Amino acid sequence: MADRAEVGGVRIAELVATLSYAADLGLGQPMEHCMRQTVIAMRVADLVAAGDHDREATYYLGLLMNVYCHADAAEQARWFGDDLSLKGDLFELLGMGTAQTISFLLRRIGSHGGGVERARRIATFPLAGQRQVVTFLETHSTLGAQFAGRIGLGDAVCLAIGQAYEQWDGKGHPRHLRGEEICLPARLVQLAGPVEVFSRRQGVEAARRIVRKHRGTLFDPTVADLFSEHAWELLDGLDEAASWDAVLDAEPSLARRVEGSDLEDVLRAMADLVDLKSPYLAGHSRGVANLAGEAARVSGLSGDEVVTVRRAGLLHDLGRLGVPNTIWDRTARSRRPRSSASACTRT
Repeated sequence: MADRAEVGGVRIAELVATLSYAADLGLGQPMEHCMRQTVIAMRVADLVAAGDHDREATYYLGLLMNVYCHADAAEQARWFGDDLSLKGDLFELLGMGTAQTISFLLRRIGSHGGGVERARRIATFPLAGQRQVVTFLETHSTLGAQFAGRIGLGDAVCLAIGQAYEQWDGKGHPRHLRGEEICLPARLVQLAGPVEVFSRRQGVEAARRIVRKHRGTLFDPTVADLFSEHAWELLDGLDEAASWDAVLDAEPSLARRVEGSDLEDVLRAMADLVDLKSPYLAGHSRGVANLAGEAARVSGLSGDEVVTVRRAGLLHDLGRLGVPNTIWDRTARSRRPRSSASACTRT
């Protein structure tokens, strides 16, 4: 990154797109899910003749909507076990009836731990568990909006991220906004995410069925109708349109770039975001960056090389989001190595 900074800095869109890959991992989705939902949302934005500010907000919301879905992964794992498997399957709830949804949740809640622990979770989830799930959504949208502001994105982007989990019928979170109280970019990306998953897994007609089922509840009816009418063209050539280069080329505004201390600020924000994966990791990436940078300095590397090493330390753990918290947050007892005596008895 030091070399890129010398020729005009690093594009914010490139850094955000990198984060979208990490969000894919944290959602239990294949790579480019967030890029594909961004392309779908931008195509629908074209159909509704969205203005420049709405197009920009739609672009960045598509890439950033899910980047904090790991922020409470430890709590998700306590309730549901493997947090990545859970989030990978959550979209399927949109196609389920009430009885199927209850069955899905009961299976997840009872999937781990001892019998007493499972029974306690099942008994307490209807009140305590559901309240906590609501706080998850509030946390994701609040932190996402704060992050967008921290890296220099505009007010329209911050607003859209803050409204990402609202619903057309007013039953969303955190403010229970209804109808057109929800900004257009949020309404577009809210539809694009499930559409990407269902069209990829089950085909275009399955995506249309889901959109029609939730028209007027989850989704803006006008946006839902436009998608249903133009679904095949909106999803055509999605793999090519959602490639790295194509998504960066589609940035709807002048390329924003950061360098020097501004770039360092963005990378620190990204490092702090990743460290939220586990309560045991607070400050970890910054610590690694500082140690690695100092080691590079005392080893006699050049100033530019020291900067590169430090920046690499800030970003070294992006892939951590692709490992479930059932692994990261094991108890100290389960992580403790066997004693020599017990090891000998097994040889």
